[in-house]
Amino acid sequence: MIFPYNIPKISVFDMAERKKSNDDFRILDVRERYEIQLAQIEDIRVHWIPLSDLARRGTDALPDELRDKDREIIVLCHHGSRSSQVVAWLKQQGWRRVVNMDGGIDAYAIHVQPEIGRY
Repeated sequence: MIFPYNIPKISVFDMAERKKSNDDFRILDVRERYEIQLAQIEDIRVHWIPLSDLARRGTDALPDELRDKDREIIVLCHHGSRSSQVVAWLKQQGWRRVVNMDGGIDAYAIHVQPEIGRY
């Protein structure tokens, strides 16, 4: 599925199914610190790097395992706007398998896992 401006996306339902798998993908949460304290997806594949850090440090903000431009990365934020910007930016930098979680963590909490909380 394609988001406006050709940003590839994944639904929160597909994300929930992917989390159940042993697939080798990573989740990049680009929300700010205070947001993480309000709601978060618990999974060992989650990397938290705020958009403000990415804006300031560029790809240097990424840990080594996210620097592989062929690694599948699912990017999320609160509603999906910031994460779609990060997906577009990473694609411009040469990442090939990066997608936006449509609706962000808010949609995930509404439709998949209400206990993670909303804000």
